[in-house]
Amino acid sequence: MDQVRPAPPGQASAEPSLGALNGSVPVRAGGSWLWRLFAFLGPGYMISVGYMDPGNWATDIAGGAQFGYTLLSVILLSNLMAIVLQALAARLGIATGLDLAQACRERTSRPVSIALWLICEAAIIACDLAEVIGTAIALKLLFGIPLTLGALITALDVFVVLLLLRRGFRALEAFVIGLLTIIFVCFGLQIAMAAPPLQAVLGGFVPSREIVTNPAALYIAIGIIGATVMPHNLYLHSSIVQTRAYPRTDEGRREALRFAVTDSTVALMLALFVNAAILIMAASVFHAGGRTDVEEIEQAYELLSPLLGVGLASTLFAVALLASGLNSTVTATLAGQIVMEGFLRLRLPPFARRLVTRGIAIVPVVVVTALYGEQGTARLLVLSQVVLSMQLPFAVIPLVHFVSDRRLMGRFVIPGWLKGLSWVIAAIIVVLNVKLLVDTLIGT
Repeated sequence: MDQVRPAPPGQASAEPSLGALNGSVPVRAGGSWLWRLFAFLGPGYMISVGYMDPGNWATDIAGGAQFGYTLLSVILLSNLMAIVLQALAARLGIATGLDLAQACRERTSRPVSIALWLICEAAIIACDLAEVIGTAIALKLLFGIPLTLGALITALDVFVVLLLLRRGFRALEAFVIGLLTIIFVCFGLQIAMAAPPLQAVLGGFVPSREIVTNPAALYIAIGIIGATVMPHNLYLHSSIVQTRAYPRTDEGRREALRFAVTDSTVALMLALFVNAAILIMAASVFHAGGRTDVEEIEQAYELLSPLLGVGLASTLFAVALLASGLNSTVTATLAGQIVMEGFLRLRLPPFARRLVTRGIAIVPVVVVTALYGEQGTARLLVLSQVVLSMQLPFAVIPLVHFVSDRRLMGRFVIPGWLKGLSWVIAAIIVVLNVKLLVDTLIGT
């Protein structure tokens, strides 16, 4: 990275990340540890949304249907890598007062900064595309609304986001946590209905040689890891941890960092449960029932109730999908705002920003559905994940670079062992994403 505009440790840009929302949530100066932690709870759950969005569902379903519980160890590994990277994003924001987009602008040359912005915008649009498709599928499954009309209806969430932001950041967090609770309950009930064998489930969390020796298993494993860390989440987390009004002193930042990492770690364990639950459900219902061909969301919905013998199972699945799609739109909107303001210092009203990105995402869904039907939409969902995979290195590498830079981080620079671990994680993610991209392009 070019250090062309160095900034002293802890010094933020002239404009704080997220403007008036920065430092808007009060925190307790005293009291018990739990009460102080409560004030910091929220950002972690918002970033956990990206780890269970509709783009992850098809991969988890295919993994469970084809290989039973074997790939649970891959979900666990990818979740542990995500915990580390999100902790780094929180550290960057709290220690420097910069979000990742602002850090890229401040600490790289202008051409590099613009290139990183364009790549990130493409990733956000791809993520929005997956959310449009997921939400449209859920509306079709629950209410029989055609995919094209469902995609158009998703534009209405612009007003939901606008209303929530006007009520304050805590209202936005409460909305997200409420939908996460719905997802959690739906999958908890589905797991209870499926009643998977506990020994087999626990055994799935132990790495198996088959993951490496079986090319089909390896391909899905790469897909799970590649779809786990969402690039926009790193930008998002580095910003929203700054919404807390912790003292902007070394001691205040140190305590804020402890609470922020606790918050994100707990929230990502919830994401682990949801992703594992999707795969466990697919393994116990489809794989055990001999339906190893199930790969798509709609197939899973149609087969769940008949195979389980419980009519409510498919409905719970669709409700969780709808909650996941709605939740993802909220966090993607905020991430888009952070990226545009951080890289360009260009502010757009939230509804305008949302209309632009959602409009760009809706058009391909409508066109592809009209020309190629629902099968085309499924391919479009895969393409969106490939675009996300392409962008991921351009978020992970700058993040690890910045938190390893003592001139930027000061006494909050990461220790040597964490620096080594972070670069190993970055290398694994980059290599696996490149392989996934190449395999997808050549059709293997």
